[in-house]
Amino acid sequence: MKQLEVQIMGQSYLLGCPEGGESRLLDAVERVDSAMCKIRDNGKIKARDRIAVLASLNLAFDLSQRDQEAAAAATTLPTPLRTASGEALAPGHDALLSTLLHRLDAALGEDGQLI
Repeated sequence: MKQLEVQIMGQSYLLGCPEGGESRLLDAVERVDSAMCKIRDNGKIKARDRIAVLASLNLAFDLSQRDQEAAAAATTLPTPLRTASGEALAPGHDALLSTLLHRLDAALGEDGQLI
């Protein structure tokens, strides 16, 4: 287990991190810091613990909403998905591919062109 020192709302924290998980942890720290600073900068709440609770609830709500959207997207594609050779994919792969296709469609936007 590796330890990383990070800053959240100007305060240092020493966090444990599994090997290879540094970028994910730093991404999570950035999200938490950003959410907490946004609440703090609104000026209505000053207590760090209350800011942390509100930021946690906002992040959990966003994650729950993404899960629901991914589940809804997974049900709109025909099943079973097939490989280029026409073979049906294993059942566990359908949801993953459906989610990836949904994300790709969202990234492509209206014009459907990568470039």
